[in-house]
Amino acid sequence: MGSAGNHWFEVSERVFTRRYRFMHQQIGAILTDAGPVIIDTRSTVGHAREILAELGELTGQPVAAVIDTHHHFDHTFGNHEFRPAPIWGHVRCAERIRRMVADPAAHARNLAEIAGEYRRLAGELDDVTLDPPDHPVGDEGADIEIGGRRIELRWLGRGHTDNDLVIRVPDAPVIFAGDLLENGAPPWIGDGYPLDWPATIEGILAFLPMTGTNSVAVVPGHGEVGDRAFVEQSLAEMRTIADLARRVGAGDLALADAIRAAPYPADAARGALQRALAQLRGELD
Repeated sequence: MGSAGNHWFEVSERVFTRRYRFMHQQIGAILTDAGPVIIDTRSTVGHAREILAELGELTGQPVAAVIDTHHHFDHTFGNHEFRPAPIWGHVRCAERIRRMVADPAAHARNLAEIAGEYRRLAGELDDVTLDPPDHPVGDEGADIEIGGRRIELRWLGRGHTDNDLVIRVPDAPVIFAGDLLENGAPPWIGDGYPLDWPATIEGILAFLPMTGTNSVAVVPGHGEVGDRAFVEQSLAEMRTIADLARRVGAGDLALADAIRAAPYPADAARGALQRALAQLRGELD
């Protein structure tokens, strides 16, 4: 679904996604009577302005609001270009970005790491103005109404980060899962919580019908739009990672054997298992 970089794809009534070639990232646009609500803002000023220009294919209205699924650079560094629209995000998402604003040296190191990994961004990151959400959402979640449409923001637990929001649109069968789900590649575990992640994906599954024709489109942070089967497969893989890590932690399995048994390529499996083992040791709480 949704060819990368070509067009907006209507996943449900007046709910669109566009999958960009860089990182195969999915950006959402929920159309309301007050204007579009944008899900995530990409990595640079240029990326954000690309979204804004291409919104003209859908509507001439200004952006009514932005929702950040979590704090990572590829989801929030474009925030400032969408002002004066309000920006919603988890309270810990806002806190993490504010800490970067308050510590320029740490932020510079972060930019250097990003530029080292994504060299094509090296000349663009210096133009970014960090802009945290000004409408923070707590662990209890929030229901907001914009332009006659209700949008539900839910924190289901730790997973890809400690501040992932899942976005539901009750009048349309669609869920934006952010980077809790990634289609076509292993999820990035970097600062994630592999032992908690399965239960969080179970929370997403609870929103999806078991059978029948009322299927729900599940929009991952990266990759093609999926369905319940995609979520179930993602859950099975993350459960395997958590189970393997517990066996390694208990001394029942060697790390090398766990890497071979994991559902991800070796490098991704090693990173996921090492992060899970750190969590088992109590280093991440």
